[in-house]
Amino acid sequence: MATVIGNLTPAFLLSRLGNSRPCVVKLRPCTAPVFRHSFAAITARAASTAFIEVEPTDTNPIVVQNEVTTSSNNILACPICFDQFSSSGDPGLSVDSASGSSFQCSTCKKTYFGNQTHIDLTTASGSKNYGESMPVSTELFRTPLVSFLYERGWRQSFSVWGGFPGPEKEFELTKDFLKPVLGGNIIDASCGSGLFSRLFAKSGLFSLVVALDYSENMLKQTYEFIKKEENFPEENIILVRADISRLPFATSSVDAVHAGAALHCWPSPSTAVAEISRVLRPGGVFVATTYILDGPLSYIPFLRNITQRTKQISGSQIFTSERELEDLCQACGLVGYTCVRNGLFVMISATKPS
Repeated sequence: MATVIGNLTPAFLLSRLGNSRPCVVKLRPCTAPVFRHSFAAITARAASTAFIEVEPTDTNPIVVQNEVTTSSNNILACPICFDQFSSSGDPGLSVDSASGSSFQCSTCKKTYFGNQTHIDLTTASGSKNYGESMPVSTELFRTPLVSFLYERGWRQSFSVWGGFPGPEKEFELTKDFLKPVLGGNIIDASCGSGLFSRLFAKSGLFSLVVALDYSENMLKQTYEFIKKEENFPEENIILVRADISRLPFATSSVDAVHAGAALHCWPSPSTAVAEISRVLRPGGVFVATTYILDGPLSYIPFLRNITQRTKQISGSQIFTSERELEDLCQACGLVGYTCVRNGLFVMISATKPS
């Protein structure tokens, strides 16, 4: 396991990332293999002390040298039986292709429809009299108010309390983890209002970006943000409503899955990561960010009882160690676990075995 462990404040990290001169900060003892990031090369050396070195950002554009080739970007599948669809609408996948499109499963014969903003690929899609309520943490993000506020202060607060470096810096870190699969398709799971989905699409580094969320209102916000941006590449991004525990993609069809600040919100992280493992092709990469209550916070009395009670009430997960996340990935068939830390913030990555 490669780990960069820090206890830097968000303000310090962001200021140093923009600094043209390298800085060296001594942190607590940690043994880890070399782990380098190109945007502001964060390097952990195997020694008695871990170092974070901030070097000048490379301004040269990323060139996809070993482009991943996939048989097709038509990766959508029935969330009930996972058979790929035969589409009766526009065979291409884009933001505008969702409206009026329909997808029929040749096995279970169910048909799924797209509306103006997204394609609904939940198992209960089309039901007239049946509905399901989700945990509080899931239902909260389905409300119009939270969906509207997500990029208007909600997400920005993560830098204050959780040490999240900010979307742009997190995106640069994520690209380093995704280098082996650049040129392939990517699922932005629990995309919220599409903050990272839009960055992935505009980067031009992926053949298809799927902005996926369970919240209809979040997907509407994503659609509105896309339409407001000039010269946005709408031809390589689609919006899909789906349950993270029942992903509507064919087995071994996805090159990368990203989940930004979402892992702790999932009702069952193990079920979700198992689904991610199923849809990833051999060599596919999973990257996620969340937070960990460890260090001095681990001494809070009855912390384990508090986290269990929180999960029971809200449906959200509180992680208290890096080992939890590593075990989660390993239990779901992913290997090569690595992580980067900054305070409570953690970015993890793992790979589907080749």
